[in-house]
Amino acid sequence: MAFYLEEMLALANWGGSNTGEILRIATQVVPQDFESFYEGCYYMAEQIFAIAEGVDATKDPVSAREAYFHAATYYRGADFFLHGNQSDPRLISLWDQQLTAFNRANALLEIPGVRFSVPAHSEEIGDYESIGIFYAAYPDDRATPTILISGGYDSSQEEGYHSQCHQILSRGVNCVTYEGPGHPSVRRQQNIGFISDWWTVAKPIVDLLGTLPQVDMSKLALAGMSFGGSLAPIAASGDDRYSAVIAIDGMFSVRQAFEEQFPPKVVALFNASKVAEFDEVMNEVITNATIPTSLRWVVGYGLWAFDTLSPFDWFTRLGQITMNETLVAKLHMPVFVAKGQDDLSTEQEPEIAYEMLTTGRPNGKDLTYYHQFNTSLGAGEHCSLGADSQLWQVTMDWLSGVWGDWTYANNPATS
Repeated sequence: MAFYLEEMLALANWGGSNTGEILRIATQVVPQDFESFYEGCYYMAEQIFAIAEGVDATKDPVSAREAYFHAATYYRGADFFLHGNQSDPRLISLWDQQLTAFNRANALLEIPGVRFSVPAHSEEIGDYESIGIFYAAYPDDRATPTILISGGYDSSQEEGYHSQCHQILSRGVNCVTYEGPGHPSVRRQQNIGFISDWWTVAKPIVDLLGTLPQVDMSKLALAGMSFGGSLAPIAASGDDRYSAVIAIDGMFSVRQAFEEQFPPKVVALFNASKVAEFDEVMNEVITNATIPTSLRWVVGYGLWAFDTLSPFDWFTRLGQITMNETLVAKLHMPVFVAKGQDDLSTEQEPEIAYEMLTTGRPNGKDLTYYHQFNTSLGAGEHCSLGADSQLWQVTMDWLSGVWGDWTYANNPATS
């Protein structure tokens, strides 16, 4: 629970929350009590949304925009720990509220993001829609470098505006957030969970970007954060149009990282294909308040994100979303792999991914760059949480080199 409070707090760096508001929420949270987290966040969300509604946005768009953005973050926070009960109606109502708040804030940006939806098809689930938001760095149609980016296991594209796009746009680069099956809005609106053929999510979006005059397709990078750092290489393995791939805390296998944190007896049940026993143990994890919050959340949220009621099914399908030799051999572009020094959630997965990328493809050592963000500088958390400036300074400097020593703009049009 503390980590998600930190995650919301970090959004204050780029207009997604206020420090005092988060600290107040923290005083209302009872350890291991998911309902107290909901109550603290929801109260704050409602109050800040009311403030936004009371502002005359024609006279003071900044105040209205900031309050709406903050309210959206707190509505997402209220939702975060509720997924252990998949029938909880608040999973829908809270998301509708966060979308309303975010969309009202977005409309007050100097260059509002444009939402889009494109048809996609997966061999696993059939037809569905990939969704996203296109944030243009400039108001005209000049062809501009572009980063297409997704979150991971749980993060939304709305959160990504603050934690990712603000830094990207400030350098005069377009930022395109996207979601596919299993991501928060797609899971709710289309009732589909994560899939392994992730290239089917990104490909139709790249097709769309290729039709836009604002996008310089020779400088299109694909990025992913956390679990998204696994999804990005998978997507790029099915599409050669990316100039670079960025895997922030990218993992060879998320399931492998989880296995290293689960009790050995539980892992043994899974490996022995004892479906009923594994399901019983893991379902007990979700409802037992004496079990560490992080483990309860990982399992409960995972079942919801994969649209299943069976922990064995969730863990099986999670293991299918992984880097492998065949996939890596198809990655012909430069790849950036990053890790926070003290990121306990990823274990050694980024190092494994780096090793595979360097040895599993021609010229892999020259095409792969690894960077550790250090705890001594405050950047050693998962995805360098709270030290976004350091993360994007290093990432964008590397990307400039990939793009022929591209010189970034000092773009004020990010608010």
